[in-house]
Amino acid sequence: MLETLYATKSLANHLVFKQRLFTFRMNACEHFKDHISQFITLLNDLKNVEVKIDDEDQAMLLLCSPSSSYKSFTETLIYGKDKLSFKDVKGHLLSKDKLNNEFGSDSKTDMQASILVASKK
Repeated sequence: MLETLYATKSLANHLVFKQRLFTFRMNACEHFKDHISQFITLLNDLKNVEVKIDDEDQAMLLLCSPSSSYKSFTETLIYGKDKLSFKDVKGHLLSKDKLNNEFGSDSKTDMQASILVASKK
């Protein structure tokens, strides 16, 4: 019964899921892998109530969700592109996560190196 209520396509559900998506932000100590998984869950919840978010908007929402410390990294992904896709953004963020896990992200040099790697992909 609760599952049926949760999955109904009411305006209230649409708005609640959209609010969750539009206010979705990454926690400071969270890995991108976990963050992206939660983001995809939100997208699936919206899809289940027949709300469509186009690919470019999904990509932008995902890019806006990390903390401000990733501003340079996310701007590098946006500028100089002809097209922005969710798949590409997801791949770059996962690569960034992998670099952070392997080398740490404490220094400015590490951050600049990860931006350079992302911009070359």
